[in-house]
Amino acid sequence: MTSFPGILPRQAIQALLDQGAIQSESPFDADQVQPASLDLRLSDEAWRVRASFLPGDRRVETRIADVVMHKLDLTGGAVLEKGCVYIVRLQERLRLPRGLNARANPKSSTGRVDVFVRLLTDAGAGFDDVAEGYEGPLYLEVAPQTFSILVRPGTRLNQLRLKTGEPPKLETRSVGVDLDGGEGAVVGFRGRRHAGVVDMDHIDGHDPRLFWEPLYAPRGELLLDPGEFYILASREAVEIPVDQAAEMTPIDPSVGEFRVHYAGFFDPGFGVDEAHGAGSRGVLEVRTHDTPFLLEHGQTVARLVYEPLTERPDRLYGEGGSHYQRQGLKLSKHFRAWGG
Repeated sequence: MTSFPGILPRQAIQALLDQGAIQSESPFDADQVQPASLDLRLSDEAWRVRASFLPGDRRVETRIADVVMHKLDLTGGAVLEKGCVYIVRLQERLRLPRGLNARANPKSSTGRVDVFVRLLTDAGAGFDDVAEGYEGPLYLEVAPQTFSILVRPGTRLNQLRLKTGEPPKLETRSVGVDLDGGEGAVVGFRGRRHAGVVDMDHIDGHDPRLFWEPLYAPRGELLLDPGEFYILASREAVEIPVDQAAEMTPIDPSVGEFRVHYAGFFDPGFGVDEAHGAGSRGVLEVRTHDTPFLLEHGQTVARLVYEPLTERPDRLYGEGGSHYQRQGLKLSKHFRAWGG
């Protein structure tokens, strides 16, 4: 274990798997370890609950008993309906060594279909944060907002970032929204309220026109309606240095009554492309609160917070292929290209 705070790279995560500090009820997938995070997988066990909760000083399954409506078996696939809250046990469990903690976040493809997910641990004091030295099971709260989703054992909805200590914040950058598409250009998408089911394991398998409405902003302005879900793009290209990682955090209420970006992890090497040199846009998942809000081109909507890795990962984001490297405005990988 390193002596200075930082995020663990891929090779260090793999070592934890090999040592049994991260365990699973089934063999790990070959592509499960990312450059600076570990994808987590659903098990076959889920519960429909009537309310979200934190376990306090109790076990998660003890608290589930207080709010459960019925139990689900995900074997063979099951639909999690929008507007409902579910708790799913994950296949992975932890035996973190002393000095190591973790933080979870939705995967990009999860946030882009407006599925709200949060990690739970036994006796956890907050969502998504895993205490130093935690030993025990992992659970995921899943709350689809716009589309109902089809999941099964092995579906990956969130990811875990492992850290030694509390890494320093190296830099914070503001992120603006791109609404300058020109006449007739699509600047974003709004989710259709009464669309079908999104199969979370079916890549390029859905017609985007059945799920999304294209948006235009000829004057560089877009009016956001309360309760609607939007996919927009950042004005700036985003690049993450090879020895750092970043998290996109929701903007504070002082600059707008909306939430941006459920899926906040950016791995080292994102947007770094020496062959093309153009970087990648950040895709913004936007949901308004209680009042309509008028967005203008270039307006600050989120912030990127950079943190150091303990060492450079032995594989960078996009090496071997990625759905989101060199992206512009882009829907999740579940949908075929717009107009295709």
